Amino acid sequence: MQIFYSCNVSEEMAFFTREETGHCLKVLRMRRGDILVFTDGKGNLYEGVITSDDPSGMTASVESVIIAAAKNEYRLHVAISPLKNNDRLEWFIEKAVETGIKEITPVLCQRTEKRRIRRERLEGIILSAMKQSLRRYLPTLNEPVLFNDFVMRNHCERKLIASCDETFERKSITSAFSRGEDVIVLIGPEGDFTTDETRLAVEHDFIPVHIGPGRLRTETAGIAACCSVYLANI
Repeated sequence: MQIFYSCNVSEEMAFFTREETGHCLKVLRMRRGDILVFTDGKGNLYEGVITSDDPSGMTASVESVIIAAAKNEYRLHVAISPLKNNDRLEWFIEKAVETGIKEITPVLCQRTEKRRIRRERLEGIILSAMKQSLRRYLPTLNEPVLFNDFVMRNHCERKLIASCDETFERKSITSAFSRGEDVIVLIGPEGDFTTDETRLAVEHDFIPVHIGPGRLRTETAGIAACCSVYLANI
């Protein structure tokens, strides 16, 4: 099944961007009167009929709601240090979307080597991964934030920090949250969080966790955390 994305869906009509329109009309050769399936990125999946095949922005009627947004679906928010290698961060984001992440925050730590992200490119990867994996939620990509500012915010989710520092008592990540619970996981840079950063997070109710034996790269730890939460909620 091929799905499309519209950020402008009413009860009767959906409007599509030039990019989505181009993929539908130029690549897939769809035309007015054709049936298509699309999501609003908020958990709803619709079936509609193309009513205008204007290449600058097509429209479609909303014929039915195939799946309505789940009210109690868990939310996973990963705050991860940007990586020096752009390809590795992009790989993490693609796979995180495929496993159902809802929010991503680049967090700037003391050992973060690269402090900027290519936002437009990452948003394109998020959208593409959402459609490819038939997900109905478009994850939020936040602006980069300083580590201290992030951990001191008033988060209401279960808060976890994946740390390699064995001076802190760490739980297995799978034992640190419950099925259906909203979760934030902090993933550090190459070289891990500093002791002071981990201590500050613990002081603000983040639970130190490990993701199994051995030491994982940042992007691998991020995916392992995503998969842990995803599998716990199947």
